Amino acid sequence: MISYTSTDGQEGFMKFNSNDYRHESNAVSLLNYHLVWIPKRRKAVLTGDVARRLTDIIYEVANENRWQIIALEIMPDHVHLFLNAKPCDAPADIMRKIKGRASHHLRKEFPELLKLPTLWTPSYFVSTAGNICTETVKRYIERQKG
Repeated sequence: MISYTSTDGQEGFMKFNSNDYRHESNAVSLLNYHLVWIPKRRKAVLTGDVARRLTDIIYEVANENRWQIIALEIMPDHVHLFLNAKPCDAPADIMRKIKGRASHHLRKEFPELLKLPTLWTPSYFVSTAGNICTETVKRYIERQKG
């Protein structure tokens, strides 16, 4: 892991090898999620200071929840986040926590975002990724029957 320090001095982790298994007290897992979400009306509002602050917020939420960010890219009209999560963290909960915190702080700190009825659309894209392809898992399961 590489340490990360946000603009307000908080430290967290920044990069994670996506093939590393997470060892918890009751589970070993490799849950990597690729998440994509967009601002309301797909407005290109995620630029400059807004994008920098959004980056800080995402890392803060990830640090608090012990999620490990593999990659993050903020485009003017959408966000790509690739992270490793714990087995107890559903993708819907991850999105709720990130979008909720980001909306609260960004709309308070950047009044121009109040022109939108909400900062984010309610929808998002999620896909899983790991170090084993789908076909390999399928073949393994099919071969278990004997």
